[in-house]
Amino acid sequence: MIKHERLEKNTGLLLLFTLAVISIGGLIEIVPLFYIDGTIEEVKKSVTEVKLDENFQPVLDENGNAVMVTREVDAIRPYTPLEFLGRNIYVAEGCYNCHSQQIRPMQDEYERYGHYSLAAESQFDKPFQWGSRRIGPDLARVGGKMDNQWHVDHLVDPKSRVPASIMPKYPWLLEDDLYYADVKEHLSAARIAGVPYSKTEEEYQANIERFGVDVANMLVIDLAAQNLEAQAAAGNYDMNPDRLTKMDAIVAYLQVLGTMVEFKEDQGIEFSEFR
Repeated sequence: MIKHERLEKNTGLLLLFTLAVISIGGLIEIVPLFYIDGTIEEVKKSVTEVKLDENFQPVLDENGNAVMVTREVDAIRPYTPLEFLGRNIYVAEGCYNCHSQQIRPMQDEYERYGHYSLAAESQFDKPFQWGSRRIGPDLARVGGKMDNQWHVDHLVDPKSRVPASIMPKYPWLLEDDLYYADVKEHLSAARIAGVPYSKTEEEYQANIERFGVDVANMLVIDLAAQNLEAQAAAGNYDMNPDRLTKMDAIVAYLQVLGTMVEFKEDQGIEFSEFR
C-alpha cells in the first residue's frame, strides 16, 4: 500500500492518481447519460381552450358556439418578450454573480427554497443561470413569493426590505425607460439558438400544439412589441402604469421564475422574506 507521504512527494505519481480519480468521477456522471431516454424531464399541464380543426380554425357546435376542449400541453414555455428583456437586464446587471438559480436535491435546500430544480425549467435559457455560489439567496423559485411592490422597493434600496442586506442599490431600473425597439431581433436570435419563437405559420401552429393557443400567441416574433406592452400594462410590475421601465422587465422576469411547474407534494416551509 502506497503511503500518503510518498504520493505527495512524487509529482508523477500524484498526477497519475489525480487523473484516475477525475476519470472515475467523470465516467460515473457521463456513462449513465447514454442509457436514459433523455436528460430533460417532460412536464405537462392541462389547458382548456377552443378546439381547432386541421386548418387551425375554431370548431363550432350546432348553435354556433366554440367547442371547448381540455388537453395536455408542455408546462415549460419560453419567456414572453417582456420577461426575455428582463432576463437580459438581470444578466447585464450581474445579478448572476450573487444569485444562483439551482436548488440542489438536499433536505436543507428543500426546506429553504422548495422542490429541487428540474433540467426542463432551464431548457430555454441560453445560457442557463444555475450558478455555483450564493452571496444572496437562490432565485430559482422566487416567482410569486413576494408582490411587485416588494421587488421594486428591494431593487431600489435593498435595506428597505432586508435590513441586513449587502446587495447594492439599483435605482436606475425605476428611472430608465425600457428600450424594446429591437425586441424582435432578440427573439429572432434566440430562435436561431433553438428557442421556439415563431416566425412562420407552421412554427406558430406547432407552438399551438405544443404550448396551447395563449402561449403560442405570446411567442409570435412579429407581435413581440405589442405583446410586451400588453403584459407590462396588465402586470404593472414597476407600480407606475404611466411608464414602461427597466423595472417592469426585470420584475416580470423574477415573478415567473419557478412558477411554470406545479408540484403536488409540499414544497417546503414558507419562503421567508428575510431568508
